[in-house]
Amino acid sequence: MELSTVQIEKPEETNFILGQSHFIKTVEDLHEALVTAVPGIKFGLAFCEASTKCLIRWSGTDEAMIELAKKNAAAVGAGHSFIIFLGEGFFPVNILNTIKMVPEVCSIFCATANSTRVIIAEEGEGRGILGVIDGSSPKGVEGEEDIAWRKGFLRMIGYKL
Repeated sequence: MELSTVQIEKPEETNFILGQSHFIKTVEDLHEALVTAVPGIKFGLAFCEASTKCLIRWSGTDEAMIELAKKNAAAVGAGHSFIIFLGEGFFPVNILNTIKMVPEVCSIFCATANSTRVIIAEEGEGRGILGVIDGSSPKGVEGEEDIAWRKGFLRMIGYKL
């Protein structure tokens, strides 16, 4: 077995979700779930089919996000994995539970805008995702000033009252 990492390539502020599913209809079901949950959402998604033709299946509402999804799905190349890139102004927090409720979805590895590396195991004809390295390690523990900033920030952007 060989281990490697794949860097997710994307613009710095772009959010994405990386997960695993189990069926070719994932592409259509995720698309329907996203456009139903957030009307007008801009996204691209790609799914690595693990049998028959073993194609990267794709869909979306934004050409740039679709291209990012296809490119990164090809780089990861793990069977039954999917990746969703969100257009500007759309965030995982608004759709994550919707994605988790799609019957084919098995797990979510990450939902982030951080620099991310995917840890891959490869053996024989297949590849699998072992996990992700999401962002940086902590540099300390927040103090009172940091707590005040966090609470103020979440209220400023409308996620807390």
